Amino acid sequence: MGGFLIYFAFLLIIPLWAQSRVKGTYNKYSKVANSTGRTGAEVAREILNQNGLYDVQIEPVRGKLSDHYDPRSKVVRLSEDNYYGSSIAGAAVAAHEVGHAIQDAEGYAFLRFRHALVPVANIGSNFSFLLILGGMLLHAANLFLLGIIFMGAAVLFQLITLPVEFNASSRAMDQIVATGLIRNNEERGARKVLNAAALTYVAGALVALLELARFIFMFMGMNDDD
Repeated sequence: MGGFLIYFAFLLIIPLWAQSRVKGTYNKYSKVANSTGRTGAEVAREILNQNGLYDVQIEPVRGKLSDHYDPRSKVVRLSEDNYYGSSIAGAAVAAHEVGHAIQDAEGYAFLRFRHALVPVANIGSNFSFLLILGGMLLHAANLFLLGIIFMGAAVLFQLITLPVEFNASSRAMDQIVATGLIRNNEERGARKVLNAAALTYVAGALVALLELARFIFMFMGMNDDD
C-alpha cells in the first residue's frame, strides 16, 4: 500500500513541479523588457517574413500561456500579454510558436507524424482508461489489452511531441538571435523560458509512460492468473 501511495504521489508531483517551473520562469522574464522594444506580435511577424511565410497570420488569444500555432488556419495565436507586451518571455514564446509554423511549411517529419496521430490519440485519451477499467471489472483480458493499445497510441503522441517542441525551441533561439530580436545578454533568459516550457512536455510524457508500464504489468499479471 505504501508503495502505491509513493507511486501516485510521484505521478502528482512531477507535473506540478514542471508547471511551477514554467510559471515561475515565465513570470520572471515577462517582467523584463527586451532591449529592442518589439512586441511578441512584431517578433513573430519579423521571423515569419524572414522565412517567407507572409500568408501566416498572427492573432491575440485570451488566457495566460495559451499561445499556439494552428496548422489548419495557418495562424500563430499569442496570449494577449505576449502579443501586446515586449518582454523577453514574450519574444521567446512568440518565436517558439513561429518555429512550429516553419516546421509546418517545411513538412517537418515529426510534426506530420504527430498530426496523423491526433485522431487515434484523442480516442486513446478519452476511452483507454474506460476500456482498462472495464477489462479489470469484467476480468476480460481482451478488453484490457484494447485499452492498453489505445493508451499506447496516446503515449506515442506525447513522445512524438517531444522532438517537435524541442526543435521548435531550437529554431526559435536561432531566429531571435540571428535577426537581432534579442541581444546577447538576453539569450540566457529566453533560453530559460523555452527550457522550462519543454519540461512540461517531458513531465507529461514520463507520467504517461509510467502509467502505461503499470497497466502492462497488470495485464501480464492477469494472464499469469489465468
